[in-house]
Amino acid sequence: MTEMIYLDTYVLQQDMRVRLPKAVLANMNVEKGKTKFDIYLDSSDNTLIFRIHRDEEE
Repeated sequence: MTEMIYLDTYVLQQDMRVRLPKAVLANMNVEKGKTKFDIYLDSSDNTLIFRIHRDEEE
């Protein structure tokens, strides 16, 4: 696994939303309201992984 970088800690909201830290905008090529994420669970250590969704248009 690649090196992980800690960004911040947030509470899971009542409606199941998770706010992403502003550092995501500064460190990744994402746009608010446009970028989609694929979410993975690593059940061996209870880790959630957010990856930028890549459309398979080929």
